[in-house]
Order: sequence, then structure tokens, then C-alpha cells
Amino acid sequence: MQLKQKHSLVWLTTTALFTAMTVVMSSFSIPVPGGHLYLCDAVICTAAILLDPLAAFVVGGVGSFLGDLLFYPLPMFVSLVSHGVQAVVISLCAHYILKKHPMLAAGIGVTLGGILMVIGYSLGRAFVYATPETALVKLPYEILQAFVGAAAAMLLCGKGGLRELYQKIQKRMLS
Repeated sequence: MQLKQKHSLVWLTTTALFTAMTVVMSSFSIPVPGGHLYLCDAVICTAAILLDPLAAFVVGGVGSFLGDLLFYPLPMFVSLVSHGVQAVVISLCAHYILKKHPMLAAGIGVTLGGILMVIGYSLGRAFVYATPETALVKLPYEILQAFVGAAAAMLLCGKGGLRELYQKIQKRMLS
């Protein structure tokens, strides 16, 4: 019973920390010509590589939803679905395919997740703003955001050693 409680506490704490980081990063953007570049994808992709699919959905979907709710509520449901699906796909790939090559699996995950996020936001924007032109204008920024988030997560989890550090901490907490 004690093992389950420790696991639940570690899971809850890590998920809450990444969710809070997603909310915060949803409020900051880098102005680029014609729009803004949000850095929440870096947190979402990193969390999805490290965490299980449920926790990844909470971080990506719920974290983005809350960030939009607080700062820009119009696309909050688009964010819930698009970032939620993105995070789940990344997590599933990172944990369940190519187990002998986890970073390759994570790379496949962030690529597929990024594509799904861009498609989801494009379709969602066309619906929310009732014009496909708005979605097309924002498309390059969505692609850039997905790429920057994926690259940052791969660097942090791969070369930065965050994945191994997280696994060590998890093992220590569960023993």
C-alpha cells in the first residue's frame, strides 16, 4: 500500500508542476511579425516524453485550457483538444514503441504530435473565428511553435539528460 501512495504522490506532484508550467508559459509569448510564438509546447512535449499518457493529457490539454481560460479564453477548447491529443500521442510513442531506442521513439512522437497539434489548431481556428483565412495566416506560426517545442524537449530530454534524471528520481522515490 505504501508503494502505491508514493507513486501517486510523485505522479500528482510531477503532473501538477508541469501543468503549472504550461499555464505560465501559455501567458508569455515572443512577438513575431504577424503573430506570437508561445513556448508552452516546450513544456508540453517535455512532460509528454517523461510522463504517462494520462498525465501528459492533463499537462498538455488541461494546462493549455487553463492558460487560455486565464489569459485568452476564445480558443480554450481548441487548446484542450489539440494540445491534449498532441501530448497523448507523444507519450504513447515515447513509452510504448521502440523500447530499445527511447529517444527515437520520442522523436517520432513529437513529430506526430506536432502535426496533429497544427492540424487541430488550424481546424479549430477556422471554426472559432468562422474564417479559414485566419487559420491560414496563423499556420506558419503554429508550425514554428510545434518545431521549437519539439526541438527544445528533445534537447532537454536527450542531450540535457532530463529523461535519465527523471527516471532516477522516480526509482529512488518508489524504492
